[in-house]
Amino acid sequence: MWVLCRSGLTGNNETLFAKAAIDGVFALITATTLGIGVAFSAVSVLIYQGVLTLSAHAVAGFLTPEVISEITCVGSLLIIGIALNMLGLTKLKIANFILAPFLPIVFYMFL
Repeated sequence: MWVLCRSGLTGNNETLFAKAAIDGVFALITATTLGIGVAFSAVSVLIYQGVLTLSAHAVAGFLTPEVISEITCVGSLLIIGIALNMLGLTKLKIANFILAPFLPIVFYMFL
């Protein structure tokens, strides 16, 4: 998700293209066992990711570089938490922190 937001905020699409290539290869592999449903799900994924990228592009003018870097930092911490859970080192409930990337926006509104 942060790849989509980064693409919308900065206009740098290199990471988005790499993600799309990885998703395409994975979809081809999955389609061999799951069939045509994978192609149908690609439409909803395209709409979902497109809306996220376009909405990030729409709010890019309102966010300062400091807020963007803080949002990126919070997102990175959430990804680290997911990785630690997958390794079995912790049992963090990452879904409880789903709104955490929006906290820097609220924090900078009051400062």
